[in-house]
Amino acid sequence: MPPFSADDRDILAETSLFQDLPPEELAQLRASARPVHRPRGGYFFMQGDPLERMYLLVTGRIKITQLGPDGQQILLRALGPGSLFGVVVLTQAKECPVTAEALEDSTALSWTRADLMDCAQRCPTFALNALQVMAAHAQEFQERFRQLATERVERRLAHTLLRLASQAGRKLPEGVLIDLPLTRQELGEMAGTTQYTVSRLLTQWESQGLIYAGRERIIIRHPHGLVSLAEG
Repeated sequence: MPPFSADDRDILAETSLFQDLPPEELAQLRASARPVHRPRGGYFFMQGDPLERMYLLVTGRIKITQLGPDGQQILLRALGPGSLFGVVVLTQAKECPVTAEALEDSTALSWTRADLMDCAQRCPTFALNALQVMAAHAQEFQERFRQLATERVERRLAHTLLRLASQAGRKLPEGVLIDLPLTRQELGEMAGTTQYTVSRLLTQWESQGLIYAGRERIIIRHPHGLVSLAEG
């Protein structure tokens, strides 16, 4: 096990699940963590695998996907450093409902369900944090279902870009870079539309000065304008 570095302490303390935990609990969680590395295209887990671990991404980028009943892959989330995934291990579910694939070389800290349950029994703050994390995930997906059911495609795509910017955005002089290599097809999956419609809207928004849309690269140049589109 690598030594307990200051960087590791920081990323744990700044993660919602571990906020406000006593230093001794953070130290014990770091001691029980197992580092996991995956190269680009590697999998932390796949849909249907036994549900065994929760992960905290330390370096790299990953995408969370799910196969529908018709075999179509749907992109659910794209995550950067500091993000939790596999949090459903905090429930009694037995199988992974999604797949976590590395978009680039990525490293995470991971914990078993037993590690996390032991911490919850020792530390009420951790148990409360876990409830809040699960509630936030449920609320996010409820909101996305509402958007798919009720909103026009322009608003859905604007929401998708803003969500990606909040999850994996990087500030540049010219705007906010969505620092993930996402194709038009993947953006369409997230927004519930087609690759053609995504390309059309991105071209339109680029001509209006809202974004820059390159190959697998999007910079939000005018965030407030995109927020206005998302809010209708």
